[in-house]
Amino acid sequence: MSSFRREIDLLGEREVPGDALWGIHTLRAVENFPLAKRPVHPGLIHAFGMVKLAAAQTNQELGSWDDAKFAALETACTEMSEGRLDEHILVDALQGGAGTSTNMNVNEALANRALQLLGKPLGDYQTINPHDDVNLHQSTNDTYPTALKVAAIFALRELERKVVALLEAFQRKEKEFADVVKVGRTELQDAVLTTLGSEMAAYAESLARDRWRIYKCEERLRVVNLGGTAIGTGMGAPRQYIFRAVEQLRQITGLGLARAENLVEATQNADCFIEVSGILRTLAGNLLKIANDLRLLSSGPCAGLGEIRMPPRQAGSSIMPGKVNPVIPEAVCQAAYAVFGYDLMIVQAASGGNLELNHLYPLIADALLNSLDLLTNACDIFARHCVDGIEADRERCRQTVRGSTAILTALVEKIGYDAAERLANELEKRGSKDCDVKRLVVEQDLMTAEEFDRIASAENVIKLGSTERDVN
Repeated sequence: MSSFRREIDLLGEREVPGDALWGIHTLRAVENFPLAKRPVHPGLIHAFGMVKLAAAQTNQELGSWDDAKFAALETACTEMSEGRLDEHILVDALQGGAGTSTNMNVNEALANRALQLLGKPLGDYQTINPHDDVNLHQSTNDTYPTALKVAAIFALRELERKVVALLEAFQRKEKEFADVVKVGRTELQDAVLTTLGSEMAAYAESLARDRWRIYKCEERLRVVNLGGTAIGTGMGAPRQYIFRAVEQLRQITGLGLARAENLVEATQNADCFIEVSGILRTLAGNLLKIANDLRLLSSGPCAGLGEIRMPPRQAGSSIMPGKVNPVIPEAVCQAAYAVFGYDLMIVQAASGGNLELNHLYPLIADALLNSLDLLTNACDIFARHCVDGIEADRERCRQTVRGSTAILTALVEKIGYDAAERLANELEKRGSKDCDVKRLVVEQDLMTAEEFDRIASAENVIKLGSTERDVN
């Protein structure tokens, strides 16, 4: 028995491994596109299974096949949607042809898996054909963008869950550190007093905005062009199929999908992915800022700010004994920079289509889904491996408060600007070893120790505005 089977396409005849669920179109694509050297994103494959299942169910409603053929196709599509056929999708993540290689790899894998289920030889395309059956009433140009939107929506929902977990971690730290008074800084210079809890609250609030943006941007992906076939005119598909296919997909996915009113426009344009990528870029920007702040706040442990301690995750140096680096924030920074790069790819690829189709969908899909993965994973490790374990160095914070001119702004209302400025000059003359604002103001009889403690209390430094001179 031969270990190969022969298949034919437009360009001729080729041998395919006899036990392969893929066929000649996949073989040519693998040979043609050794580009990224990584597979199509699994989320896209699973979404393709759902799209093909919706098409098969719609075609069955229209009486396209007998029950046995449909049952085999339905099972194969379901298996793909559940990730059980991933190993049979061999094409490179980046490929020419607007994603046709991915679509044909999917079609061949589904056709041959259905043939297996029917007990037929692999490659028996007279019984079930990748084009005439699996791709019936479809085109790459409507199935690929639709599958990408489905995959992206599911990934956005997972990202939202991880963003919520991260912001909740910061909210817990907000409460834990509410009483830790510290020096607030602007332009990396001492400014005014704040609390460590207030800093954590600010991080949580920025992430709350990101969470809302992510939730809302799902709406940008719900409108799909399934049924539009090649360029959005629906050529080759019955009207009833066009009207029903998206409804079937909505039921399969549980997503609020809708058929585009203008299928031609929806097939031409990919600007929705630019919009979504912009939301992801914004989250990446916030993560980068937060991660770098935590690196500064934990710097040291002896010669830096040292106001917080992050959980040690691994030894930090092959040459410097005892060094522990902030590796989790550093990893988050790298994820953020990668997302910035992916965003540029998406902008250029989505605007680089021509006339009735964007031929760069594989790049858009790869960049978008990788961005979603990176941000999801970054938020997850940031919360679990870093933020949850942050501790405040309360003594260090007390030392910097006592020795910093940051308290002087708060004293102005009590002692006046000129007196506060004289204090600043005196503190500068004394130097860091003898820099104790509280002792100095008490020595100069500018206020009592009790008054100073009240002004420097956690409650006072974060209250909104002053109440010293409020009038009725």
